[in-house]
Parts: sequence; C-alpha cells; structure tokens
Amino acid sequence: MSSIQRKFRWSHALLAGALALTGGSALAHEPVAKCVKVDASQIRCKGATTDGDGIPDATLNVLSQDDQLLLTGKLDRSSSFTFKRPAQPFYVVLDVGPGLMVVIEQEEIG
Repeated sequence: MSSIQRKFRWSHALLAGALALTGGSALAHEPVAKCVKVDASQIRCKGATTDGDGIPDATLNVLSQDDQLLLTGKLDRSSSFTFKRPAQPFYVVLDVGPGLMVVIEQEEIG
C-alpha cells in the first residue's frame, strides 16, 4: 500500500470518528421546553438544552391554530418568557436556530 493510500484511509477513519462524535454531541444539545400557567391570564415558558444548559435569547413565537403570529419574544437570562394567554386557541414554538425547534400545543400547557 502506498503512502498516499495510507493517508487516504487514515483521513477516512478520522472523518468517520469525527462524524460519530459530532452526532452524539449534537443530540446532547437538543432544545426542550415547558410552558405552565402562572395564573388564569398568564403563561410562562422555559427553555433549555437536553444537557441542562439555558438558552437565553432563543425566540419564542405564539401562533393561532391557523398559523397567524400572535406575539413573539426572546427568552430572558433565566431562559424563560412570560406572556398574556391569548383569547383564541394557540400553540407555542421555541426557535433556537435552523432545524432546532420545539412545538408546544395549548393542551400540553400545565
């Protein structure tokens, strides 16, 4: 086997290892969110990653069931956002970045 072939195989082994490690770490940083009723008129949502890190400044959108944007905001330093409960049926989308979203249906809010 020539040195070029050995280098080529070695680079493939390194690439495969890097992809395996990246895939595992990417899963450890998936966003999670929970929303709760503060009282009859307010909802508080809190976001984090699956490994427990906060996600301040993540975007939180509240949408009607027909997908009209009702309000938008950013999670604060404690990774939470409180808003007035909409009069119509709604759902919440926590948007952390491309491909990293959590959808919370109104029925899931405890």
